[in-house]
Amino acid sequence: MPTKQYRFYDLIMALFVTMLLLSNLLSSAKIIDMGIALGSIRLIFDAGTLVFPISYIFGDILTEVYGYARSRRVIWAGFAATALMGFFTWLAGVLPGESDWQQYAGQTAYDAILGGISGLIVASLIAYWVGEFSNSYVIAKMKVAARGRRVWSRTIASTVVGQAVDTVTFFSIAVLLGVFPAGAMFSLIITNYVMKVGVEVVLTPVTLRVISSLKAAEKEDYYDNYTRFNPFRLEV
Repeated sequence: MPTKQYRFYDLIMALFVTMLLLSNLLSSAKIIDMGIALGSIRLIFDAGTLVFPISYIFGDILTEVYGYARSRRVIWAGFAATALMGFFTWLAGVLPGESDWQQYAGQTAYDAILGGISGLIVASLIAYWVGEFSNSYVIAKMKVAARGRRVWSRTIASTVVGQAVDTVTFFSIAVLLGVFPAGAMFSLIITNYVMKVGVEVVLTPVTLRVISSLKAAEKEDYYDNYTRFNPFRLEV
């Protein structure tokens, strides 16, 4: 039986991977401090938080429309792209720099912005893997249980679960590897988690509109009634 062809699946995959790579790059570049505190919790977050929640929205859309198996392939594509970015960023950093470039603090600037990306990529890959698969699994199971009703409830619930797993895992590993200061870990976890879930909630009407439009355009509304949820299987 031939594999069904979709008009927008590849585009959503590309957008998903783009947001993922951009979030990793921004995370290594800057920690933002809004100058606001609630008790001992400061409103600080890595710059990647500005775009990373969007990748989860695309993840929600992929699973809701195309099913867990096709979403699983996209998750692995993002994993491979992130690993490649980490490797070549590290490789570029250890190769000798041109002398004129070095005089203008080229290597120092490179190391300051991207020098810690290897540790960040390790933390990101582990956190991304467990978080995205948790997110996709929750959506797929809730969709079957609810018989397709209440889409909003599963897009939000899956983000609550997936982002909790992702955020705690990411910052715990990143702090252990020296990417972020240990003293800021608790504030980073709380602030990043609240912001990520908040973005999902605020953009829920947009997410639902995109899902509805895609289902109509693709003539697809996949239910994972018989799906094998092993994350290491790549067939659809």
